[in-house]
Formats: sequence, structure tokens, C-alpha cells
Amino acid sequence: MRGQLLKTLFSLMITLLVGSLLTTVIWHDNHLEEFIILKPCFHISVCCRETINKILQGYSTTWKRQEDNYQKFRSQLNSKCHGFEKAIITQYNTPVGSKIWYETEKKRSVQITPDIFSTFIKLHPFSNETKETCAVVGNGGILSNSSCGQTIDSAQFVMRCNLPPLQNGYENHVGVKTDLVTANPSILRDKYGSLMGRRRPFVTNLQVYGSSLLLFPAFSYSFNTAISLRAAYTIEDFKSPSRPIYFNPEYLQRLNTFWRSQGLKEVRLSTGLIMASLALEVCKEVHLYGFWPFTNHPYDLRNLTNHYYDDIQTKTKFHTIPDEFALLLRLHSQGILRIHLEDCPPGKK
Repeated sequence: MRGQLLKTLFSLMITLLVGSLLTTVIWHDNHLEEFIILKPCFHISVCCRETINKILQGYSTTWKRQEDNYQKFRSQLNSKCHGFEKAIITQYNTPVGSKIWYETEKKRSVQITPDIFSTFIKLHPFSNETKETCAVVGNGGILSNSSCGQTIDSAQFVMRCNLPPLQNGYENHVGVKTDLVTANPSILRDKYGSLMGRRRPFVTNLQVYGSSLLLFPAFSYSFNTAISLRAAYTIEDFKSPSRPIYFNPEYLQRLNTFWRSQGLKEVRLSTGLIMASLALEVCKEVHLYGFWPFTNHPYDLRNLTNHYYDDIQTKTKFHTIPDEFALLLRLHSQGILRIHLEDCPPGKK
């Protein structure tokens, strides 16, 4: 009875304030685990140095893959989320006449018409083929002047987030190879006028991504659907080689539930965490670049911009990026995936 009571007590989060850090102790799989909930540093200070030093204690550049840990975590993720089968809407899993329920608007749905159905990819783009190496490229300022372009491009499969720029010198640091890139509808609204007017600039800017999969969250919110479909029609009308695909909202709901079970509490998962999660299901070895939630570099503490291409701050309060990073850092320390924080030697793959 006493042991059960102690286990119940440990199941509750015990949050301790340590300077600028929050250290959380949880009970998981019959043993205690500790990880850091991180707060971003906004200027160089003793607090910032202490925070970054604490992070680097759990980070090793001489990373070693731990096969048992990877297989166990991947099995848990797959059993809860079924990324291979459910991550992407296809003509096979979503026939004409079926309903798709929105991820965030639980009482709203859309019935699949032949017109909508025609924009679905026929079969799941990943099937059951496991990629050997995957690079998930975030857009963090840590990639600026990193010389990681060739290293990123050497991965078998490269995933990028939110239509990032890859030219005008950026290719040296982030690469150009793209197998999948996400497209947030807010970008289409802000940059391309919701595709209600001239559409050629959108298609022209897609050329840098070649024939990559172009992934839209068309059914996360009802207001995302029409603009995502317009993007798909535009790609078809202009005969662009890009291949539009859509997140399955059921998969996103399952993924949110999974990460909550791991201790993450936020309104919505970031695109970066979603893509890292998908990569963990479809790739044997996952490498993360551009994932760093602080405004100072981990090694020389130089100031970093929010993105490698601009310093525009994220408006939304939906995400808790430092908390996500803490969980990814734990996976790094367990040899499940690798986070790259260091610059890459020029010319090295």
C-alpha cells in the first residue's frame, strides 16, 4: 500500500525552480526520469550561460545510436499514432463519400467529393519502406553560417518546414535537397494573397523544391481547407512537379495525445516536432538540424535570429518550443535521434 502511494505521488509532476531552469521529475515505466523544461534566453547573462551549460551537460557531440532504445520508442510511437498508415490522407484510406473530421473543430467535418478526392495521393507516400537516414531541417537561426548544407543533403530523405528559402547563399548552410516540405496555409495567405489573384509567383517559388511532396494541414482547421485545395489546383493547372499531400487530422490528434503522455503540455504541436515524430516512424536514423529555441548560440553565445533567413518572431502562443526541445534532447541523450547543435566542417558529408 505504501509503495503504491509513493508511486502515485511520483506520478505527479514535481517542479523545482533552479535559477532559470525548471527540472521535472516524473515516473515512467517503473523508474524515475528527469528532464529539463527550458526557458529561452533573450540576452547574454549569467542566467543564460547557466541555462545553456546545463543543456550541454545532457548533450554529446559524440552521439551514439542506441538500437534498443530506438526500437522501443519507435514501437510505442507506431502503436499509438500509426504514421505509416494514417499520417497522410490517400485515395485508399479516404474514399469518396467519407467524412473527415477536423483536428481542432471536433464537431465539424467535410464530406469528400469527387473533386476533393482527385487531389488526394493514391497510396501512402511512405508505404512500409523504411528510409535509412532522414534529415529534419528546422528553420532556427542556429543554422546561419553553419556550413551544414552538404551534410544535410547527404541524407537519404530530407524534410523541411514551411517553405523556407534555399537559395541566395542559404544553400551552403541548409542544403537544397528536399523530399518533403510542409506548407502552412498562413504563408499562402500572407505571401500569396490566399491564391485569389496571380498564382504564378507561388508556382515559381516552388521550383526550388523540385518534385518534393508538399504537405498541407488542410483539415486541421476548416478555414485551411479551401486555400489548401486552391494550392493543389494551382499546382495541377501550372503543371508543377510538386506533389501536394494532406495531413490526416486523426494522426495529428493521436500524435498530440502521445506527446502529452510523454509530459508535453501545449495547445498544439509545432511543425518541427510533428515532422521529427513522423521521421522516427519512417526512418532508421533521424538527424535534426535547426532545432534550438534560444537566441544565443550554444557554444560562443553569439546572438541568433529567430529563423536563419529572418528575425520575425512567431505570433502564436500555441507552441511551447523550449518544452518540445527538452523532450527531443532526452531522445538525443537516449540515442534515439540526433540533434545537431554544432557547425559542420566545410565540405564534410
